[in-house]
This record gives sequence, structure tokens and C-alpha cells, in this order.
Amino acid sequence: MRHLQHDLLAPVPGTARQIHSFHFGPEQSAKKAYIQASLHADELPGMLVAWHLKQRLAELEAAGQLLGEITLVPVANPIGQAQVVMDMPLGRYELETRENFNRAFLNVSQQVGDEVAALLNDDAEHNLRLIRASLKQVLNSRTAATQLQSQRLTLQRLACQADVVLDLHCDFEAVAHLYTTPEAWARVEPLSRYIGTDANLLASDSGGQSFDESFSLFWLQLQQRFGQQFPIAQGAIAVTVEHRGVLDVSHEQAAADCQAILNYLTHCGVIAGEAPALPELRQPATPLAGVEPVTTPVGGLLVFSATPGQIMAAGDLIAEVIDPISDSVTPIHCSTAGLLYARSMRRMATAGMAIAHVAGAEAYRSGYLLSP
Repeated sequence: MRHLQHDLLAPVPGTARQIHSFHFGPEQSAKKAYIQASLHADELPGMLVAWHLKQRLAELEAAGQLLGEITLVPVANPIGQAQVVMDMPLGRYELETRENFNRAFLNVSQQVGDEVAALLNDDAEHNLRLIRASLKQVLNSRTAATQLQSQRLTLQRLACQADVVLDLHCDFEAVAHLYTTPEAWARVEPLSRYIGTDANLLASDSGGQSFDESFSLFWLQLQQRFGQQFPIAQGAIAVTVEHRGVLDVSHEQAAADCQAILNYLTHCGVIAGEAPALPELRQPATPLAGVEPVTTPVGGLLVFSATPGQIMAAGDLIAEVIDPISDSVTPIHCSTAGLLYARSMRRMATAGMAIAHVAGAEAYRSGYLLSP
């Protein structure tokens, strides 16, 4: 195992932070995987999964079982980890800029495309190596003006050569689910089966330039630009894995998720051996544009009637919002049939607040598809 430290730009003297990456397996291997956890710093189930992975990967490396290099970043957001205000962790947004830590990653497909355009040919492997080399060079040439930009840039540099990119998150109260692209789904489906995700949400471009899409969208845009002339591979399979809810931090569950990821990496040929037989797919993939953010028109005490993992019919009751002053009770129904995969942890709702998300089978939204 190689342990590297990557310094972030310090906003003021004496406040330097680092990202720590752990590298397992042969460094020069053609097969590479990248895994990071807790980019939203208050989402900790994935961090425990990463800790279990760190122990297991060290064992597999010592046994000579790693065929490719696996890079692990168990704490992907040291900035957010330090944001605790009056005993309340605030890890989703940077306090200085109010920006979501998992938005606005660099999109460099135009620059890379311009650099490689005259060098592409009919050899798909040549094009893959050429584009990856250019991507690495372009990211290394960029400079960051803020600590947040340096964190994003560091993470992109660490992941840019990987065939498989896994970003480990969680929701508030939720069943296991994941986000990826329609183009990648055939190769991601085994991961869904091993983890047992109950919702699999697909979008080529969700609108926020999140970490996973800084790779999946990068390769898709190059395919769209050059694909009719030259063979352009799907150079990175990028997935956001949601390890249930924020309170689902247990060794038992983390060890199971760790084993599921190791099974998937074995299936992908990064780890030696025969991958276990694929379990049944719990739920088919559905479009992210088919997700209904169920909102409340009024504020008040939030009392849920439906739980994560419940199959909803259109019009089913999700919750009641109670005004303890006027005694009014407002029922909140979903409009979409599908799986309720996540709901809020808050029990005092504000008017206009999204209280739950239901994954429907038919796309009906467009534009920006993510939560704030």
C-alpha cells in the first residue's frame, strides 16, 4: 500500500488541509479503480465502508490478488469535515461560498477534444490511451484559486485514469440506491445486484456537473463529438452509491457493502478470482427524470405514513403536516407511482420543502435533476 498526501490550497495561513489517498496493487497496471467516500462530509456510512475496504485491500494485496491498481480516498472532503457549528455537522455545502461540495467539478471535454482531434485513429485502444493522457495533462495544468477548487481538482486528478469510479454517499433516511448513466447501466448492473440497491437512477446529464458526471459526461461528450469518425471507448464507468441513510453506520452493514464492492471489482477483473454468482436484481433501472420530489405546500410537524422501500401508487399518502396552532392537518400525497427510496430526517417541515423522493418509471422532468 502506498499512502500519499495531497495538500489543498490554504485559505489563510495556518489552516492547511490534505487529502489522503491509499493505493493498492500494481501501479502500472492497465486496470484501475477509484473509490472515495463522504464527499458530502456528514454522510458517513460510506466512510465506514471505505475503512473496511482499506483493511481488505491490504490483505488482498499481500496475497497477490490485485490485478489492477485501486485508489481509495476514505475522507474525500476534509473541508466539510471541519464544518461543525454549535454541535451540528454541516458537510453538504461549503460555508464560505454556499456551494454544494458535489457540484461544479471541471468539464474539460472541449479542451481535451481539441488537443486529441488530429491524433485519433481507427484503433480504439490508441484513442483510449491518448484521451486519458490528455485528460491527465489538462487536469494537471489547471490551477485552483480557492481551497474548494483545489479539493475538487485533487479528487479529479486522482480518479481521472480509472476504469471504474465509485463515489460513496448516503441519503437522509433511505434504502440503498445508486446513480449512473443509461450508457453505463449494463456494466453497473452487477454492482446493483451485489449491493442490493432498491432504486437505480439513470441520467446522462443531471445538470450539476457532480463528481461522477465529470467522468461519465466527459466520455459521452467525446463519443458524441468523434464517435462517427473514430472508435471512442466508454473510458470510465462512474457511479454514485447511496449507502442508505445517515444513521446507517454499522460494522455489519459496512462489511457487507465492502464485500459487495470487492465482488464487483472481481467481476470487473481488477481483483483475481471468480466473482460470486450475481444475485437477483431487486429493482429495474428507472430514469432520474422520473423521480418525483414530493413537496409540502405548508409548514408544520411532519408525520410520515410511508417508509423508504415502500412501493407507492399515484395518490398514496406520504405524510401529514400538522399546524399545532390552528390544528389543521394537511395530507401530502405523491403524484407518481413508484418506489419511495428516500425521505427527509426533519420532522418540522417548511413550506415548499421536499419531504420524500419517489422513483417513477416514466421521465417527466428535464433540466436540473438533482437536489440542491
